[in-house]
Amino acid sequence: MTFLDDPQLDKQAKPHKPLIAPKHSTGGRNNLGRVTQRFRGSGNKQRMRIIDFKRNKPDVEGKIEGIEYDPNRSARIALICYMDGERRYILAPLGLNVGDIVMAGEDAPVRLGNFLPLRNIPLGTEIHNIELNPGHGGQLARTAGVFAQVLAKEGKYAQLRLPSGEIRMVLLECSATVGKVGNTEHENVDIGKAGRNRWLGKRPHTRGTVMNPCDHPHGGGEGKSNSGRPPCSPWGVQAKGYRTRNKRKLSSKYIVKRRKQK
Repeated sequence: MTFLDDPQLDKQAKPHKPLIAPKHSTGGRNNLGRVTQRFRGSGNKQRMRIIDFKRNKPDVEGKIEGIEYDPNRSARIALICYMDGERRYILAPLGLNVGDIVMAGEDAPVRLGNFLPLRNIPLGTEIHNIELNPGHGGQLARTAGVFAQVLAKEGKYAQLRLPSGEIRMVLLECSATVGKVGNTEHENVDIGKAGRNRWLGKRPHTRGTVMNPCDHPHGGGEGKSNSGRPPCSPWGVQAKGYRTRNKRKLSSKYIVKRRKQK
């Protein structure tokens, strides 16, 4: 079992009380009490941190007070104290330190942690927390260690290479945060034991091949057998080998290159 030793992380810090909210654990059940997502449940009690994805406080400088752990995401979060005394959480970019100054708005300089429109960001810049609609808040590139890159600007659109490899057009009026999301070593963490997954709310995942034929299409047979069919769910939906994106989706016209283009 491995853990990350982040020297910037304040392990003794308690979350800012006005910016936390209760989080109800569903256990994978819907409003009727039926299991709609299997293998979820238990886990340590968690509280939501209210993250400012919109950064709708333009032209006001804020100072980084601390880098904290968030149990609801792989990235670290940074607590900002603005000049007027208001505090907000943002995703902590790689290289952002306590005491740094960040800002949002059209007049913000192209500097680590600043949030500004794509038309003001130079080509080749690494960005994250990217909006899809102006003013709606960042939706793309928000997990630990990822970033998108500005490839080109044409007309009213910018072409971005997303972490998946997809090249997509986004309006120049949409904003993004400069830099790469921190906690880049998150993918190298070794869970190490089953109990640690239980802390995270993940229950044991039973393989279909060890079930009976009445419970799963992979079940039955003598010894280890895959029943001679491709991987699928208990209800027969294939798990590999076909595209699941709706061909009639309106946003498909903004995709220049798919992430898995043959």
